[in-house]
Amino acid sequence: MNRIKKTFEKLDRDKKKALGIFVTAGDPDFKNSLELIINFPDCGVDFIEIGMPFSDPMADGPSIQLSSQRALKSGMNIEKCLSLIKIFREKNNYTPIILMGYYNPIYKFGKEKFIKNCIKFGVDALIIVDLPPEEDDEFYFEAEKNNLSMIRLVTPTTDEKRLQKILLNATGFVYYVSITGITGTQAPDIKKVEKNIKKVRQVTDLPIVIGFGIRSPTQADLMSKTCDGIVIGSAVVDLIKKTLDDNGNSNSKDLISCLDFTKEISKRIKHN
Repeated sequence: MNRIKKTFEKLDRDKKKALGIFVTAGDPDFKNSLELIINFPDCGVDFIEIGMPFSDPMADGPSIQLSSQRALKSGMNIEKCLSLIKIFREKNNYTPIILMGYYNPIYKFGKEKFIKNCIKFGVDALIIVDLPPEEDDEFYFEAEKNNLSMIRLVTPTTDEKRLQKILLNATGFVYYVSITGITGTQAPDIKKVEKNIKKVRQVTDLPIVIGFGIRSPTQADLMSKTCDGIVIGSAVVDLIKKTLDDNGNSNSKDLISCLDFTKEISKRIKHN
């Protein structure tokens, strides 16, 4: 049984919701990025989304765009991102890791090579923001054939016909984007979210996770009641930015604020 399925089945038995945290690989640097990722599971995080930094992240808001810039400046690339996961897996073999990013760097790295290394180093799933299934079904097939889930994104504008098509062979979980537009710039409308989640549930038995626009414990609590889990990204990335000094350097003690925030969110959504 893969890590994603095992994690959600355990949470379901315990009647708890999943907490996913998004961070950009290499933000603010390799060492501190790795330390955060290693410590997240002990702070109530059930799965980790690791962003592959890209120079033109069109779906991301200002906070995550800046985190990509910091990571690229620190020398982060796909190879180093995978090595970060490799080190994480030496310490943790149970927490699901989802790589999130854009297709251009993967294409340049080599599709087959990328999939092979993801499997080798312990990646559980991919979210490729700008690659719908019909754009490169061979990539999706090759990944899922090797038990590397391709997480499908569903947005408020996804119609019923499209929904059925993209979720036909979906694995892992469904990622519901709670707002239209880029990350971290709007607050989701809970009534619209509830209505759309019901539509998604009619099409799939997979867990449904809500992301984009969740920035506070109150929002996290509210959204978690409508789905199987939530993802928080921009709010954590903003906390990372606050730890930086004038030279753009951070240290482990400052990064504790990020871990404290995840503990607070986890406590709120799992003990309500």
